[in-house]
Amino acid sequence: MQVGIDKIGFYTPNKYVDMVDLANARNEDPNKFLIGIGQEKMSVADETQDAVSMGINATLDYLDEIDKDKVGLMIFGTESSVDQSKSASLFVKTALKLPPEVRTFEVKEACFGLTAALMMATDFVRLHPKQTAIVIGSDIARYGINTSGEVTQGAGSISMLIKVDPSILSLNEGHSAYSDDINDFWRPNNSKTALVDGKYSTQVYLDFFTKTFEDYKKQKHLQTSDFDALIYHLPFTKMGLKANRLALADQNEAISEKLGQSFEASKHLSANVGNIYTASLYLSLLSLLQNGELKANDLIGLFSYGSGAMAEFFTGNVVEGFKKQLRPEKVQARLEARTKLTVPEYEAIFTKALADPIEGKELDSDEKPGTWYFAGVKDGIRLYKMK
Repeated sequence: MQVGIDKIGFYTPNKYVDMVDLANARNEDPNKFLIGIGQEKMSVADETQDAVSMGINATLDYLDEIDKDKVGLMIFGTESSVDQSKSASLFVKTALKLPPEVRTFEVKEACFGLTAALMMATDFVRLHPKQTAIVIGSDIARYGINTSGEVTQGAGSISMLIKVDPSILSLNEGHSAYSDDINDFWRPNNSKTALVDGKYSTQVYLDFFTKTFEDYKKQKHLQTSDFDALIYHLPFTKMGLKANRLALADQNEAISEKLGQSFEASKHLSANVGNIYTASLYLSLLSLLQNGELKANDLIGLFSYGSGAMAEFFTGNVVEGFKKQLRPEKVQARLEARTKLTVPEYEAIFTKALADPIEGKELDSDEKPGTWYFAGVKDGIRLYKMK
């Protein structure tokens, strides 16, 4: 029985800041951001977009194409949670009018959250093959204005439908996992922005990739040359490039070119959206599916990493006809419809979004009609509306 990804939805807010403008404002050489970090644009969330609203919008990308009565599970992975107790997925389930019988909850382990959700959902569907599962990764990456991590911020969400006989990617059984209690990145309860040791985090990421990649190949009796693509969690695209170079260190020219081209295809969306934490690996997957030269049954290796730290390597095979499930023109239109902010405008929006919502103050969104947004707090309860 094949189980895997049948639908993929994507959302990012309608504003961005250009990395050249940001570099100039910070008195940096633009190539430090464009080449050294590998970013071109960074989506910016205003006070009306949060993890919940973005998760709703990403799922709406495909909701009309599925049988909602078959959904038995929804898991929401995020490190931008809106409540210390209530699951973000309950807000989403209500907005999407899913049946009350749906089991739903939220998971957290930094950027690993959506992978954890995917693994649980896959096991659920294997046990309940007549049901489907929705998994959502939704985050706003915030490090602060004029900080070392500023260029690796972003905002967005990926939503996926998991089912038997998937139309996009069939997930293979087995994985390689590795975890350790370290302090490379974290966000205390009393902080609106993350704390990070950038150089240390990059080294841990690369170490964990090497451990899980080599262990997986040993488990499955695979060689690097057996893969048609390798994709990575991309908090910034240069980090994935470093991991890809490690993977290709002893490969011949043909293999290096093949896996190098697939990485280039996988990084396009991340370079234009920025860091979306839990959903970053799956934004890479969407980018690869849209821009890569894949064919039926091609083997894709996926490396997931969440600081703190947890890593996992697993694989999937491309399903014949997967292109029919993609909407590259819709994704591109969403990116092109974003408003370019000046750096002062970005700074003002960023700062305003950090403030706690004012009780009783209703918010309005400048998103296009049909988009869900956070509308404010009334009697301590968060409200969400459709534009």
